[in-house]
Amino acid sequence: MSSPRYLHSFPPISTATAERLILGTMPSTASLAAGQYYAHPRNLFWRLMAEILGFAPEASYDERRLALQAARIAVWDVVQCCTRTSSLDADIDDTSVVPNDLVTFFAHHPHLHRVCFNGAKANAIYRKHVAARMHAVRPDLVYVQLPSTSPANAAISYARKYAAWSAALR
Repeated sequence: MSSPRYLHSFPPISTATAERLILGTMPSTASLAAGQYYAHPRNLFWRLMAEILGFAPEASYDERRLALQAARIAVWDVVQCCTRTSSLDADIDDTSVVPNDLVTFFAHHPHLHRVCFNGAKANAIYRKHVAARMHAVRPDLVYVQLPSTSPANAAISYARKYAAWSAALR
């Protein structure tokens, strides 16, 4: 195992009219290197989004981002920065987590009504660091924990992931 690295997330993919927010934990090593969300070639995020929203999965990153925005879907991470020894969520040092300012994000995105977590760890970090403050300002939010699109979550079939993600985003 490598030594922990201090990592920083990306700015969100969003538009002022976004209605749903997909929250991950922290970009993988491949994503950080590429400067793109969900850049690992075996991560199913973009394949799922392409199938659900009807765009070409091989589209450029900018085209994929625009497709999400057109569908009023925002993407961000719960974690602004942390230390982690690998790309695995399990390797995030919980004591190092600094959450993103989701309260301000929601203040600038008044149409958001649903938060979809890309996996259990994103949900757990949100519950620990953000939920109480968010509930005070946005008690109306609906939360959905979805199966992680990470290649580390191979125990759940693509068909089951598609069904869950499709239901949450349509």
